[in-house]
Amino acid sequence: MLLNFSQILKEYNIESRGIIHVGAHYGHELYLYLRHEIKNILIFEPQEKAFKQLQFNISQINPSYKVNIEAKKIALGNRSGEADMFVEEANRGMSSSILEPALVAVQYPHITFENKEQVKMDTLDNYLGSSEKYDFINIDVQGYELEVFKGASKTLEKISYIITEVNREELYKGCVKVDELDSFLGEFGFSREVTDWEGQTWGDAFY
Repeated sequence: MLLNFSQILKEYNIESRGIIHVGAHYGHELYLYLRHEIKNILIFEPQEKAFKQLQFNISQINPSYKVNIEAKKIALGNRSGEADMFVEEANRGMSSSILEPALVAVQYPHITFENKEQVKMDTLDNYLGSSEKYDFINIDVQGYELEVFKGASKTLEKISYIITEVNREELYKGCVKVDELDSFLGEFGFSREVTDWEGQTWGDAFY
């Protein structure tokens, strides 16, 4: 995550009751959430290797933290079923995507996508139902963000804040561009407040 999560919480006076992290990898942000006393944490990570490490990392959290953490080995999108992920190893799987690599393979030639992994997929709406434990989404799914949001239209009505990776070039074939994301999320009352383009062709945004 490029954005300073702590700074955003402070600047926008946010006291989140729960966060949904989509594409959590090893759970790098877990202790950040715990430090801010976020009581409900729901994590989605579909890759086998990453999910095993995520489970281990969760098991190491001190039980003195009074927090409800759920981790689900599933990809999110706009449908239920299965999907093939383009998997890489050089970046420990963090650049893996449901979408076929495009400019990312040129911009980062050391990252090669030599394998595919079949993963289960569902929509966030199907999973959450009527739950109102969460008001924040942090999503990093390598260009597939719009498809996840399309499958979360009911959930978005209960969400107040979003941090998402954004793209201004086609790093992955058919990936959503930042203006498309602005338009879609704008229909649910979200506006982009902070953007960090440290990745040049990609970055992070807070809505």
